[in-house]
Amino acid sequence: MPLTVLITGFGAFAGAPFNPTTLLAERLARRRRPALANVRRVAHVFRTSYAVVDKELPALIARERPAVVLLFGVATRTPHLRIETRARNACSVLFADVDGRRPAGRAIRLRAPGALVGRAPHRVLLAAARAQRVPAQLSHSAGGYLCNYAYWRALEAARGGWPLVQFIHVPMLRRAPAPCGRRRRLTEANLLRAGEAILLALVHAARGRQRGGRMSAKPATAAVPIPVQPRRKPESQQALAAASG
Repeated sequence: MPLTVLITGFGAFAGAPFNPTTLLAERLARRRRPALANVRRVAHVFRTSYAVVDKELPALIARERPAVVLLFGVATRTPHLRIETRARNACSVLFADVDGRRPAGRAIRLRAPGALVGRAPHRVLLAAARAQRVPAQLSHSAGGYLCNYAYWRALEAARGGWPLVQFIHVPMLRRAPAPCGRRRRLTEANLLRAGEAILLALVHAARGRQRGGRMSAKPATAAVPIPVQPRRKPESQQALAAASG
């Protein structure tokens, strides 16, 4: 049975004139792998706008009826991938979106819980990214800008834990060779490998739910077949330094 995955990224904004999630979402949707042969992937890039997310995200979920919603956003000051585990019912009124709009209040929805917890297998996704030798951590705060807002809206749209929703924060990419003495940033190839591994893990979890014949609120935690990136030969101490955002 074909399975649909919605993969989203964001466009540029004031803090990120080049947003790596634009290309990441599009390239993951075009990725050719046997494990993805029966997976219909829909890529979509949001303008970094509250109104656009409010209009387009519910429409995409209603039209495409995905089993998985995988959202990517950029965290400009984080040097590693962040597997977001929850969306906070909070907005920052300090930062405007690309339309110049700021949230009217500090809560996304009044009289709603303080946070919505994602039901994806977060530790499995963490292991998937790290198996590609890409630094990654679990995160309990998706921030207060559009990333957290979109994650909240996607989780809010899920009924009984379906579709499976996950938000991933990625760091800024290295666009040129790093100056001597500075820590390396991740490359586009790093993000693509990690993104593919996370995508495969989510597809595996969603198929497990389908086979079980239920849309359970309990996350699938079965072992996931993830291709492991071979270890590289030791490099200089500078090259082994952690990537910096």
